[in-house]
Amino acid sequence: MGGWAQFSVPPGKYGVIYSKTHGLDQKLVQSGEFRWIWYKLIPTNVKISVFSLEHINYPIDFKSSLPSGDAYTAFIGLANTDFSWNLKGELSFKLDPQMLIPVISKNNLVDQNDLDAYLQSVSQNIEVLLLRVLSSQGTDSARLEQLMSGTPDADLDKELKENFPEIYDFSIVIKSAKYPDFVLYRQLQQIYEGYLAKQREYTISSIGKRAENHMESQLRYEKLERYGELLTKYPILLEYMAMEKDENNK
Repeated sequence: MGGWAQFSVPPGKYGVIYSKTHGLDQKLVQSGEFRWIWYKLIPTNVKISVFSLEHINYPIDFKSSLPSGDAYTAFIGLANTDFSWNLKGELSFKLDPQMLIPVISKNNLVDQNDLDAYLQSVSQNIEVLLLRVLSSQGTDSARLEQLMSGTPDADLDKELKENFPEIYDFSIVIKSAKYPDFVLYRQLQQIYEGYLAKQREYTISSIGKRAENHMESQLRYEKLERYGELLTKYPILLEYMAMEKDENNK
């Protein structure tokens, strides 16, 4: 029947229809689907591109060290202690089929090569996000230890969904890891932070005492200054004060 379009889309793949008259069709074509498209009757008007949405596997190799580890070891005197870490693995995810057309439209993708390049860019951006989380000063060592062991992290999942809403079924497979001594690190961190807390207390106390002494000196100076102004204005007060002193000495 004229106008019926039975597209040959292999199982597990998705078709996207382009036409010169209507642009990008907003409905995916799946295997065995029949659709009435009147503008297909126009010769050379319609083109369909087939996309594969297999799992994306992207290798990762992270190297960093625990925040302020060098400062802690220098403070304690453990110069040879190494808090560096290394993580090798693979991140994996899929593009949500319902997001295929929005992704194609937004990024002007035409074929599978364009989509593969886009997903490669997504993988690299996820890699940057992961490294930022793993190396951040705000990531405590306990969370880092869990992340390096492959334990699911709700905050990371939330951040991934917010930044990459077009993907799903995300996972990280850890293949090898060099772990720092997390227990020693946390012990040194507590000692160092305790020392800083005591230093802050001492500094605040010292500043408070200096401020108090300064205020007392200032008040005494202002009091003497007022006396000076009063005696300059009324010299006779000097005689009165001298008489009062003599009376007290008797």
